[in-house]
Amino acid sequence: MHIADVTMFYAPASGGVRTYLQAKHRVLSGTPHLRTSLLVPGSERDSLGDHHTLPALHLPLGQGYRFPLRGSHWRNALIDLKPDLIEAGDPYVTAWAALAAGQKLGVPVVGFYHSDLPRLMGDRFGRYVEKRLTRYVKDLYCQFDSVLAPCNAMANRLREWGVDNVRVQPLGVDLNHFHPQQRDPSFRQGMGIPSDKKLLIFVGRNSREKNIDVLLATMRQLGSHYHLLLMGPGMPHQVPNNVTVVDRCCGAHEVAKALASSDALLHAGTRETFGLIAQEAMACGIPVVGARAGALAENVPLGAGILCQPLDPSAMAEACTALFSNDIVASGRYARHYVERLFSWDNVIQSLLEHYIDLCNIERPNALAHHH
Repeated sequence: MHIADVTMFYAPASGGVRTYLQAKHRVLSGTPHLRTSLLVPGSERDSLGDHHTLPALHLPLGQGYRFPLRGSHWRNALIDLKPDLIEAGDPYVTAWAALAAGQKLGVPVVGFYHSDLPRLMGDRFGRYVEKRLTRYVKDLYCQFDSVLAPCNAMANRLREWGVDNVRVQPLGVDLNHFHPQQRDPSFRQGMGIPSDKKLLIFVGRNSREKNIDVLLATMRQLGSHYHLLLMGPGMPHQVPNNVTVVDRCCGAHEVAKALASSDALLHAGTRETFGLIAQEAMACGIPVVGARAGALAENVPLGAGILCQPLDPSAMAEACTALFSNDIVASGRYARHYVERLFSWDNVIQSLLEHYIDLCNIERPNALAHHH
């Protein structure tokens, strides 16, 4: 069986989607009678084993993203690969190319709805844009044989819009890599953070929906007993005295060490579709203080942290105080067990593979009827 993935979300800073594809290809490479291919944008046409790149326009504003403009090259490249199933990981040119290739080959096409495009753009450009994009997403995703969403909240939104065949497919965490043993006793000293502070951490891009300003306002309220470490590209530099900034894209090893060496993750994001950094923090054995919104509301269980009113620094500061007044080490242990039970990549990808096998067996005869 040959599975092909196609997406434009494959930049160094693309976070969750790239992590998912790398983990999926790593897990599936050990499965007999199975082949995987990955088709992503690059600076030129290239093939290295099963990793293929097609040239695409470099986006000046997006952390290393490239935007494919002509779908026909992508469609033809997918047809040449002759996969038994295609999965599209973004809602743009590559998704339409995947549908066209699937139709030509008569194979099922899966659409993974990783990020909530209408909502993200609606936050920036208003309701009209959100409405138009909602209609676009609905028209696109109704054409897939199966639609995957990383959490229930997203799956339900798609269903409300009229997309039927939606399955919740969580992402996973590398449990060996994100592990309490990554804790480094000299980490705080190296960062110039006094060892007696309660250390909070957030890792991510400074994009609008991460609400970094709420984190800074929370730190002003918490005062000098608390310290926040902000890691990621584009982080602000004008910050309260109790905040330290590492303004760049940090590697997975560095992130794991920083998480395991902190006391808790502080996350004010309201548009998380899975909240991978929260799962990684919990895997490192630290609890989460987060906004009760999106995927965080589903994936941070009672006992592994405290969720609070979104966009409310006072509520967030209160949640931090409450967390530290309880047994924070026990919370961290519980968080680790929770992630081990539900989000190991092996389990996540195994259930995905079973879904693929179902699709290939059941969809093959009526695939053409399905794509009217």
